[in-house]
Amino acid sequence: MSVRSRVLLAAAGVLVLGATSLSTPSTANAASGPTTLPAGQYTLSANYHQYDTLDSALVSKLGTASVSQVMDNANHTRQSISNPGVAGYSDGFTYDSGDVGDCTNYPQGITTTRDAVGGDYDGHQLVVVSWYTKAGCDGAQSRSRITMIDWDATWPNTYRKVLLVEPTGSASAPDFTDIPIHAGGISWYGDYLYVADTGHGMRVFDMRKILKTNTGGTADQIGRQSDGTTYYAHNYAYVLPQVGTITSNTTSGTSLVWSTISLDRAIPSVVMTEYTCSSGCTGYPNRAPRAVRFPFASGTTTFAASTTATEALQLPWYNLNGVASHNGRWWFNSSGQKQLYYWTPSSGPLTFAWISGGESLSYWEDATNPDLLWTLRETLNNRPVFAVTQATYGP
Repeated sequence: MSVRSRVLLAAAGVLVLGATSLSTPSTANAASGPTTLPAGQYTLSANYHQYDTLDSALVSKLGTASVSQVMDNANHTRQSISNPGVAGYSDGFTYDSGDVGDCTNYPQGITTTRDAVGGDYDGHQLVVVSWYTKAGCDGAQSRSRITMIDWDATWPNTYRKVLLVEPTGSASAPDFTDIPIHAGGISWYGDYLYVADTGHGMRVFDMRKILKTNTGGTADQIGRQSDGTTYYAHNYAYVLPQVGTITSNTTSGTSLVWSTISLDRAIPSVVMTEYTCSSGCTGYPNRAPRAVRFPFASGTTTFAASTTATEALQLPWYNLNGVASHNGRWWFNSSGQKQLYYWTPSSGPLTFAWISGGESLSYWEDATNPDLLWTLRETLNNRPVFAVTQATYGP
C-alpha cells in the first residue's frame, strides 16, 4: 500500500463506491479502429491577452491568492474509497457528503500538477476537477468551477472550490460574471489552465491570478456591488478570471465539438475528442466523433497565435467523455458503453471493461512508479475520483 493510501485510510473510514468485484479487461480487438483525417483541416487561434486590462484592474481591486494560500484555507475534507470495481485500481478518493449528493453540481474534467509541471506546483501535489452548476436540480447550466484537491501525504486530505469567472466592466470599474459552460475537460500546463468550451474551443485561465473575493453575500450575488469595493461570488472566497480564448477553426465543413480534453506531456499538446451518438440523440451530434491533437509552441506552455493540428482521427466509438494520449498511444472512455478503448496505429484497438458514468481522463507520468490514468464519475451519490495503472489498459 502506498503512503498516500495509508494516509487516506487513516483519515476516514473507507467508503465503498460501486461494485466490489473487479471488472476484467478484455483484450479482444475491436472490429475496426480509428482512421486518419487530414490534420491540416483543423486549426486554433490563440489570444492570451484578451482580458489583460480588466484582469489587471481586478487584481488591483481584489488582490491575488497563490495556489499554496488557497490550499492553506481549504475548507472541505474528502473521503477515502475502496476499489470502485475496476482492474488495475491504484488509489482514489471522493468528496464530502454534500458534494457527492449535490444534484445541482456535476464533476467533469480532470487534470493534475503532474500535467502542469511534472510534480508539485507551489509546494502542492494537486488533483483538479472541473464542475458545472445547474440552476436547480433540473435547471440549465448556470456557472462552472474547479475543485483543487491536495494529493500528497505531507498535506491534509482537504480541497477548495474556486469559481471560474469572465471579466467584464471597465478598467475603472472592473467586474466579473459567471461562465455557464459544461467544462467537460481541463488541462493544466505550466501556469495556464485550459478549459473545454463545447462549441468554441478552450478558455484560458492563469493559476497565478486567483482573486480573493468577499463572502457573506447571498448565494445569488455575483460580481461588483454598488459600493464599488465589495465583490461577491456566490459566497466563494476565490475566483479564477479568464485571461484568454483559444478558438477552434476547421475547413472540414463540420465544426469540432470540444466535449473533453487532456494534456500529452510526452508530445507537448492538447488532445480533444467529441461526444456524439450513432443515432437518436437530440442534444448531441449523430455522427462519428473525431479526436484531434494540437501542439504547443516549441518550448512553451502556450499555443502560437495560429496552430495547425498535427494529428486528426475519425473514431468508431460513441458517447466519449474522456480522452488521453501519451507517446503515440490513445485512450477513449465511453460512458454509454462502459468501455475504455486503447489504440495505437501499429497495434490497433483494444477494448476494456470500464465504469458507468465515467468522465475525463488524465495521464500521470511517474519516474519511479508505474504510470497511471486518472478519471472520475459524475453519477449522483457515487462520485469516486481514482487512478488505475496505465499498463493494465494497453502496453
